[in-house]
Amino acid sequence: MRSITMVLLATLALFPLMVPTAWALDNEAQAAKEEGMRLWGIHQWIKMQPYLELSAEQGDVESMYYLGEATRLLDRGLSLRAMAWYLQAAEQGDPYAMLRLFQGGACTAGDRCPEGFEDWHHAALAIAQPQAEAGDPNAMLAMYHIQRMFEASRQAGEWLERAAEAGQPEAQTLLGRQILSGRGWYLTNGRRLGAAEEWFRQAAEQGYVPAMNRLSEALTNLGNHESAWQWLMRASEGGHINGRLGQGWCYLNSDEWGDERS
Repeated sequence: MRSITMVLLATLALFPLMVPTAWALDNEAQAAKEEGMRLWGIHQWIKMQPYLELSAEQGDVESMYYLGEATRLLDRGLSLRAMAWYLQAAEQGDPYAMLRLFQGGACTAGDRCPEGFEDWHHAALAIAQPQAEAGDPNAMLAMYHIQRMFEASRQAGEWLERAAEAGQPEAQTLLGRQILSGRGWYLTNGRRLGAAEEWFRQAAEQGYVPAMNRLSEALTNLGNHESAWQWLMRASEGGHINGRLGQGWCYLNSDEWGDERS
């Protein structure tokens, strides 16, 4: 069985905590990464690649991962091209790249396994768990996704709650969404909506744009249209597509919003 030798082993041995997803980039590479991620956000998977390739060449792990994502989507699966990018990110200790390799069967079907581990989700666990247990919110969120790969739903839910309580905005938004979908027990739908709204607000106030959009929706359902409009505008200014569409719809149907737009 072929494997990724020494590099991953050295990563696990020298860095028992999660490896940062980005290296320091020079100004040109940083600008290229930002443009590439902008293009990623509007699903321009071909146009984004030259930009992220520049930052990936300087060792930016996040760029490697998203190049893998774009290639996987374009190739409609874990192609050899996509796998090559994920492997580069995995060699730097990125747990999300490892999970993509596991999901795509890189070990079982592609014979590309992490040395010393049964499969890639085990390697991801070895990277993320120590830092999560040490209190890192981003590692806690990674543990949520990792435990889902192990089909350990209870443990996954616990890590998601811990990440949200530690202030991780993506986890807070995801927890709010799950509450709206039926997670937990609430006496009324209004209380359920209020609980979700609180998580969305915590994430939105940190500048997390997807949470701004969700918060606007929750506030609309709670009847707080003035605040909902303000958060919709902030989501739109942040580039969220639903925020942009919602803003345009509201301008076209201003009679339904009254004076909130002022």
